[in-house]
Amino acid sequence: MAAGRRAPPEPGGSPVLLQGVFRAGPSPGAAACSLALTARELQVRRPGGSSGGSAGPDAALRLADCVGSAAFPAAAAAACFSLVCYPFRGPRWGSPARQRLERTFLVSLGPDAEGNLRIAQAWSRRIRELSVPAVPTQDGDSYGVLPRPCRALVLLNPQSGAGRALEDFQAVVQPMLAEADIATTVFITERPHHAHEKVRDEDLSQWDTLVVMAGDGLLYEVVNGLMERPDWEDTMKKPLCILPGGSGNALAASINHYAGNDHVAKKKLLTNCTFILCKGLHTQMDLVSLSTASGKRLFSFLGFGWGFISDVDIDSEKYRRLGNARFTLGTLQCLAKLRVYQGRLSYLPAVPEQGTPPAPRDPHAPVTNGQAGHILPPAGTEVAGALPADSLLVPLCQPVPAHWTVVPEEEFVSVYAIYQSHLGTNLLMAPAAQLHDGCIHLFYLKAGISRVALLKLFLAMARGTHLDLNCPHLCYVPVRAFRLEPRAAAGIMTVDGEALACEPVQGQIHSRLCRILSGS
Repeated sequence: MAAGRRAPPEPGGSPVLLQGVFRAGPSPGAAACSLALTARELQVRRPGGSSGGSAGPDAALRLADCVGSAAFPAAAAAACFSLVCYPFRGPRWGSPARQRLERTFLVSLGPDAEGNLRIAQAWSRRIRELSVPAVPTQDGDSYGVLPRPCRALVLLNPQSGAGRALEDFQAVVQPMLAEADIATTVFITERPHHAHEKVRDEDLSQWDTLVVMAGDGLLYEVVNGLMERPDWEDTMKKPLCILPGGSGNALAASINHYAGNDHVAKKKLLTNCTFILCKGLHTQMDLVSLSTASGKRLFSFLGFGWGFISDVDIDSEKYRRLGNARFTLGTLQCLAKLRVYQGRLSYLPAVPEQGTPPAPRDPHAPVTNGQAGHILPPAGTEVAGALPADSLLVPLCQPVPAHWTVVPEEEFVSVYAIYQSHLGTNLLMAPAAQLHDGCIHLFYLKAGISRVALLKLFLAMARGTHLDLNCPHLCYVPVRAFRLEPRAAAGIMTVDGEALACEPVQGQIHSRLCRILSGS
């Protein structure tokens, strides 16, 4: 198995589907080699190499690593077929990385140019077919694969992160997509909310997928723009893709983690995520609906925060040119001026806690949709095109239901509700999270924690072992809904890394509301 990826053991040898003798390169003078194509790999044996029996091939190109194949005419009535793979290669130090490997084979079985080309095309076509990822069949999951050829709208923020998104797209992403037969239309954002307006108003039927090359904030714009469309239910079935071009890149790191890849950052993470796009496998992802006291309703894919973590995120914006290092600097600065925030935190646990009364069974209880004074119709009577009802919530002006849990403490250093595994490229906050686990992973830090203990928590979070420290000030509970009511408009609130006004807010999970490109 290629290094850098955790996967179950592969089955025994597969039957040979195609075999032949060709030249190992586009030149007529290249050495001959024997090829055997199975459902899992292209086996290459050179003259004098191992043959038959239990001996393996001299080289085996895994089709799981293959992103494309092409056939084309060559000189002297010959033809060629090639394939491009991105296998993991391990360096002497650091994490393994996907590296490009192209192999070309010359077909010259006679003077018939058309016949040679037909053979090359048959091999290329079969390689492409076998390289399509198998669609998982787990119960309840809904997977799909992008079509080929594929049309992608790429929304790119050239100012995100260290300001290299456009350069990295042209150098790393575009060549890989061309090899995978994915045609791109690039839309470069020029101002805040530009992507929001684009996807809200545009006819999106001409594209098979929407790709965001930026930080998490641009995908937040895209999700909320799509949810404002009259046809949001159909539009949200169009797969989204995140390519890391920002500072935190939390969702990209999470997607990489779910795919079973080793932790990586920067160009390695970008290559891994582009490879996932090239393979085209997509699945469903949960979203969280957030409602504020001022009447806003927002949809979030990553997390909601208040206190220390949000302070670091927003206060470090001025260091964005440093890339991910901005968060290290911001953390040290916020530690130096550690604050305590007062408010009431309530939640609906994913698993009922001992001593809480059962949930009421009134299916006709009205719930707010986050717009001031507007009440949604009872469950089951929603009009076509209406946004999904927040059926677990009551209006913010009312007390939380009796079966909810109210946290007795009302002084916090930080509150963070996350729905993905990673809070940033180097912060594995919720190791158990999945794309569609139906859970909000709620963390809160009670007042009284020392600066040293807080720093230790964040250092451990890089490995996802912060809960193992058994810090008495850190609490974690999986929930389906939550409410946060600050006593005063103090502190920074964030949703998917974007700043919000500090005010009462509540949210609930909506299972499988959109689709995302994923590696598994």
